[in-house]
Amino acid sequence: MSLHQSSGRWRLGLALSLLTVLLWGILPIALAVTLQALDVYTVIWFRFLVSFSLLAVYLGIRGKLPNLEQLRSTSGKLLAIATIFLASNYFLFMQGLALTSPANAEVLIQLSTLLLGLGGLIIFKERYRLYQWIGISVLSCGYVLFFREQLTNLITAPNTYILGSILIVLAAITWAVYALAQKQLLQSLPSASIMLIIYGGCALLFTPLAKVKSIFTLDALHLGMLIFCALNTLIAYGAFAESLEHWEASRVSAVLALAPIITLISVAIISVRLPSLIPPEQFSLIGIMGASLVVIGSVAIALGKTD
Repeated sequence: MSLHQSSGRWRLGLALSLLTVLLWGILPIALAVTLQALDVYTVIWFRFLVSFSLLAVYLGIRGKLPNLEQLRSTSGKLLAIATIFLASNYFLFMQGLALTSPANAEVLIQLSTLLLGLGGLIIFKERYRLYQWIGISVLSCGYVLFFREQLTNLITAPNTYILGSILIVLAAITWAVYALAQKQLLQSLPSASIMLIIYGGCALLFTPLAKVKSIFTLDALHLGMLIFCALNTLIAYGAFAESLEHWEASRVSAVLALAPIITLISVAIISVRLPSLIPPEQFSLIGIMGASLVVIGSVAIALGKTD
């Protein structure tokens, strides 16, 4: 089986990756507000359903809905893997989050981007230069510093906390499998068509768990946040899928590692403006140093040339 090769338009890949980081970085804030009024499964189901519906309308208007010939030439197994593993990622992350702390979940889920980068190197035969491997080391050290308190909690935690952490790690693994399957599917289908099928499949999987009637009881704030979460899913995953078309998975994964930094910066800003909506985060000098190392390491990995 031939492997997908990037188009080489790395600047477009970088721009799409940065858009994904921005949207994924602010998403947890909107989710936190939405989950004040809805259960996690209904939120997930709504996000996938709206993304599927809007993307189907968009592709239909442009006459770019996937046809039977395209579907026949596509690996059904890979589509099933991408759909099931993305749905599993959402399920495992939500379950793990209920048993552990948000900060601990944030650091552990970043294993997904490292695993994606490793998969790009092994499966798609991508290559790093020496200073890019140094960048990985810098990035890893940055995360250890930035989340050192959460890592300490993980070692001294009770059983439920450890179980939650294990579920988050499993969520990271399932996301990496989804992302690698997504990249290979680009061999036979455009990214938008792939996401259309995945959105639809995930929406069906979560339909039995969704409490649809509860959506109609939301006030304006929570309904607005729910709609934003759905649009965020559509645009962010669309940008992510397209970035894999133009750039190596290992480079995309390095840029995505910046997402938690965006999250915590956003939380700091919003908690000052609206303290009743989002509780503030405390940043230490070591934490700021760790964040800086994450940025430096990500830039070194993402912008370096391949051999």
